[in-house]
Amino acid sequence: MINLKGYTSISFVLFHKREMKLKKKIYITLLGVLIGYFVLNSIRIYQYSFEYSEDKSDVAIVLGAASKDGILSPVFKERINHGVLLYEKGIVNKIIFTGGIGKGQKESESKAAKNYALRNGVPESDIFIEEKSNYTTENLEQAEQIMDSLGFTNALLVSDPLHMRRAMKIAKYYEIDCKPSPTKTTMYKSSKTKLSQLLYETFFFSLREPLCLF
Repeated sequence: MINLKGYTSISFVLFHKREMKLKKKIYITLLGVLIGYFVLNSIRIYQYSFEYSEDKSDVAIVLGAASKDGILSPVFKERINHGVLLYEKGIVNKIIFTGGIGKGQKESESKAAKNYALRNGVPESDIFIEEKSNYTTENLEQAEQIMDSLGFTNALLVSDPLHMRRAMKIAKYYEIDCKPSPTKTTMYKSSKTKLSQLLYETFFFSLREPLCLF
């Protein structure tokens, strides 16, 4: 006489094993796709970092970075220097500095940038700032509003090379007609700092791109 109970138990065990193997394959496949997606994005970000323009434009948009009590971080200072250089060469007629007041600070990043540019010979009439933003998305949202209010139609976008792909994606989202003009004197020079920024940019670009949340 066939032991149906034992047969059922064996069938259940075999089914469970097959199910576990299938789940494992699915997890491995998904992990591979995820890793591939991150690697592909890191390659795209790195390749885009070499895109550079000095096309004549209405304005340079300099994306904010850290400052403390009016003292600019080395990264931000080089971004500002590049914006000032574009102005001095007559490539842009105006400069927009972005960046609000950081936690525990009394002066906005953009105000500190403006003061630095003034000390380096840029007339106050050719400098515009916004003091509401804290992130790249907000930087460009505020910059677009300034451009729209003043009738500027195109811009050169200034930041660090590895930041440019994400920044340009955000600019496109806000329908800003601009081209990348990354600073050539970026402070991310060593292999360690470049890798650190590349991983940072890849992480945020990869998470936000599918949802269009820049």
